[in-house]
Amino acid sequence: GVEAYYGGDFAGAARCLERALRSRRELRAARLRCRRLCRTQVRLEAPGPGSGGDLPFFGSVLRRADCVRRCEEPLLGAVSRHRAAEEVRSDFQRRVPYSYLQRAYIQLNKLEEAANAAHTFFMANPEHMEIQQDLENYKTTSGKVSLIDQEARQHMEDYSAGVRHYDKEEYELAIEFLERALKGYYSEDEDCQIMCEGPQRFEEHEYLDYKAGLYEAIADHYMQVLACKHDCVRELATRSGRISPIENFLPLHYDYLQFAYYRVGDYIKALECAKSYLLFHPDDEDVLENAGYYEGLLEGTVDPATIKPRKEARALLRRHKLESQLLQVAAAGLGYAYTELNYWNRYGARQDEHSVPSSISSEPEDGPRLSLTKKPMPKPDRELKEGGPLLYSDVKFVYNSEQLNGTQRVLLDNVISEEQCRELHRVASGIMLAGDGYRGKTSPHTPNERFEGATVLKALKYGYEGRVPLKSARLFYDISEKARRIVQSYFQLNSTLYFSYTHLVCRTALSGQQERRNDLSHPIHADNCLLDPEANECWKEPPAYTFRDYSALLYMNADFEGGEFIFTEMDAKTVTASIKPKCGRMISFSSGGENPHGVKAVTKGQRCAVALWFTLDPLYRELERIQADEVIAMLDQEHLGPSEMNINPKDEL
Repeated sequence: GVEAYYGGDFAGAARCLERALRSRRELRAARLRCRRLCRTQVRLEAPGPGSGGDLPFFGSVLRRADCVRRCEEPLLGAVSRHRAAEEVRSDFQRRVPYSYLQRAYIQLNKLEEAANAAHTFFMANPEHMEIQQDLENYKTTSGKVSLIDQEARQHMEDYSAGVRHYDKEEYELAIEFLERALKGYYSEDEDCQIMCEGPQRFEEHEYLDYKAGLYEAIADHYMQVLACKHDCVRELATRSGRISPIENFLPLHYDYLQFAYYRVGDYIKALECAKSYLLFHPDDEDVLENAGYYEGLLEGTVDPATIKPRKEARALLRRHKLESQLLQVAAAGLGYAYTELNYWNRYGARQDEHSVPSSISSEPEDGPRLSLTKKPMPKPDRELKEGGPLLYSDVKFVYNSEQLNGTQRVLLDNVISEEQCRELHRVASGIMLAGDGYRGKTSPHTPNERFEGATVLKALKYGYEGRVPLKSARLFYDISEKARRIVQSYFQLNSTLYFSYTHLVCRTALSGQQERRNDLSHPIHADNCLLDPEANECWKEPPAYTFRDYSALLYMNADFEGGEFIFTEMDAKTVTASIKPKCGRMISFSSGGENPHGVKAVTKGQRCAVALWFTLDPLYRELERIQADEVIAMLDQEHLGPSEMNINPKDEL
């Protein structure tokens, strides 16, 4: 499919890629069917006492292996037919075939198929800016708003729908979808357990050189299978393309349901679900009170003791605890590397805003309260402050966080003068390279603009070589240091703020491509996490720059059209603040999911700024900045010449 795509055979590419995706699904389905069948047909027998007592058990193992082979071979052929390189498996996991598919469909003028393929890819790659813009274009040109995720996990879709209905207080619909989500979850859990029984990788040794004894070999293989099965809880709670699972995912189903059933008057089911939730969190005071309240409502009609937690929840938790015990035994006795994770983190909670009394009394308005009224954010490792001194008398305060409708935001003017803006602009024209910082992509964010950039070290190098005035190159270094000091002081940071990346950037509107533009110059994003607008989450995981703590943009000019900087809610749509750039204006903010932002289209002229990202972790200091500091220190030694500093002007500093 990929070869056909690059060969210009788009119909062949679409045909092959569709077949590859279908084949992968059918392969998994066939393996599941055979392994499930053989589980039923061949039960594993318990070992007996004495000599030969292990033969019944191993005999049943051999019969099950033969059953799986006889079932799979007619359906799938030789195992070697289905081997794939790690790179190929990774591409399918990241849904890369859908990226090729959507481009092939565009060439074939199949816009609806292209839109669905783009959406499927985007759901696992929300940081992919070009696809995000493609989706906006599809919605505008074809009027298609409802897109299909062709790799959607149904239990996740049902859960999300149930939560949406719950938030709208449509409790009967919420119950329908959440119950369906639970049924799908347990079915997927069984499938996950079965798929873990496939081949494992023995990474610490070559298979042909493997000389372990019978029980060591069994233990080595089984521990990998067991770790895979134990991790199904995390796997089923993780959205496509993410690393971090939805916290407290399975217990949350019961938490939503216990309150929803109460609201529709089904107190037996409400108590059943509350007790199911308490299996995972037996010390949750709020749900304990809820359960007691439901028991009071049922008094005289049903014996509350006869209402038990759901058996599937009991069975899963019992199995999960036993898996954990075995893995810890292996870690202690066999040297098996294993660390138990917190699979039921209670940071994950219903995000309700109802206010219901918690105590039980005879007054009719009393009732169960929410187990956790708001999802608590992880506590920051520092106290968030702002309003510190600006350090420089000419810098003018404009707006704070409250005036900018957000958190940890500040807008300042006169950070640099008009003359300094002009000088920086002259430096930019002499040192910037198209696509700098984006692997040479001249239009990394939108095909309607050209992107150029340069780093501080490059400016100093060009200044030292005489290609730009050294004084002007030094100005770039100095004003970025001035910005860093202002940010550190204003936000009252108790530890040093380090440069993470410094970039002089210009965006230029391309003539002939500005009519009816509906894209952004830079799509909405956050600087240290992957923004997921549909889930209303920002996932702090790679490939995001998770070490960034604060960001700043120092503008150099205003003689262009468009290009406003905007903050939004986490939905990436609701604009909370819009800022028009001008010379000397600086916007600074914390880099997390609390501050999604982007840039409106530059429709005429060139927009230039110094983009700055900072970190509180010295391990992630900008390497080029450290080198630039050394160059500045040498230049400050009474302006020594090249030979005295032992530097070759042609060297990469």
